[in-house]
Amino acid sequence: MKVIVLGAGVVGIATAYYLARDGHQVSLVDRNQGAALEASYANGGQLSYSYVAPLADPAVWPKLVPWLLSPSSPVRFRPQLDARQWRWCLQFLAACRSLRSAETTRHLLRLGHASRRLMHELLADDPALDFAHANSGKLVVYRDAAALESARRQVDFQQRLVRDDDYRQEVLDRAACMAIEPALDGLRGEIVGGVHTASEDTADCYRFSGELLDRILAASPENRCFFATSINGLSVRQGEVVGVETSAGRLEADAYVLAAGCDSERLARRAGLSLPIYPLKGYSLTAPISDPEAAPTLSVTDFQRKIVYARLAGRLRVAGIADIGGYDGSIAPRRLATLLGEARGAFPGAADYEQAEAWAGLRPATPSGRPILGRSSCRKLWLNVGHGALGFTLALASGRVLADLIAGQPPFVALDGFTLPGRESSARNA
Repeated sequence: MKVIVLGAGVVGIATAYYLARDGHQVSLVDRNQGAALEASYANGGQLSYSYVAPLADPAVWPKLVPWLLSPSSPVRFRPQLDARQWRWCLQFLAACRSLRSAETTRHLLRLGHASRRLMHELLADDPALDFAHANSGKLVVYRDAAALESARRQVDFQQRLVRDDDYRQEVLDRAACMAIEPALDGLRGEIVGGVHTASEDTADCYRFSGELLDRILAASPENRCFFATSINGLSVRQGEVVGVETSAGRLEADAYVLAAGCDSERLARRAGLSLPIYPLKGYSLTAPISDPEAAPTLSVTDFQRKIVYARLAGRLRVAGIADIGGYDGSIAPRRLATLLGEARGAFPGAADYEQAEAWAGLRPATPSGRPILGRSSCRKLWLNVGHGALGFTLALASGRVLADLIAGQPPFVALDGFTLPGRESSARNA
């Protein structure tokens, strides 16, 4: 088949990779000059296969007022004259219930663990892949006892769902945290404990996307990339997508995969579909490590500050913050200063922060935190959207699922929990 993938972030690239491996002729279309230049470019670098607790959680409610009032809060809401923003926020608050959060956790664990299996298979099959991958393990640290106790309950819940030592999580006290990550000495007086997951990985999402793109293009001379190409809209006739209107002209195929990040909502709307996706702007700094002993070896997440730290070869990636404030992808100096201040406080001397590369990206989030996968109500149009902050983590399993469905095969991961409301989760729609 001829398949057009709209969007060349890590999710679109992973989809195109599996489609090409299955023998399809694949075209990638993206408005940027190359692959993975938006939300995938400088994200947190964490592959959090087991630590997937969604942002939509009952614990959000007591934090709402501080988040709204503090300019340095980890989550900031900036009201817009946009009904989509308010609708998304109301849906997000509706998802902040125990049963909904637990349900989302179950689904994300299933997809996350499938992605981990595929990543390790990929690394075994293609050892030449070079994207700073490391089985670093992950440590989430907590600054208050109540949050740590809540994390303990979450760990117990996940362990009941996944009875597999490969995904074992341990709740540690302060001393144990310091023992497994001595670089945390700068936070010794701040943290009360943490959750350690040895099975988690770190990697460079941008480099990973580039490596897969090389393999897509090498698989067939008919595989193509349309970079620096604006996607104006989908052409729909009698409920079927018949083409894509772009700045390079009209493109046609046998199937179309929408994986365009936050732009997916606009494209779907013009085709008569409503996707509950809204951007959460995140920030990152990437600085050369100046003192390896002072930089963390583990992937570290500061739970209260919503900031992650990952060592990527000789660089330290510091990422976090979520701004709910529209589609402006520019870097806000005050938010960047907050990130830099937290990094200097947590790991002073670890990196040359004066040489840090700054980045901001719009993460395409659904209110519940679950991505939307599968066929849309428009024939020939498939959805792989709404991964939020877990795009890198979930990309391989999501891409494999879409390739399976387009081929008319049972999906690698069951689709229940990931389809649009009212859509069947069966592959028979292929």
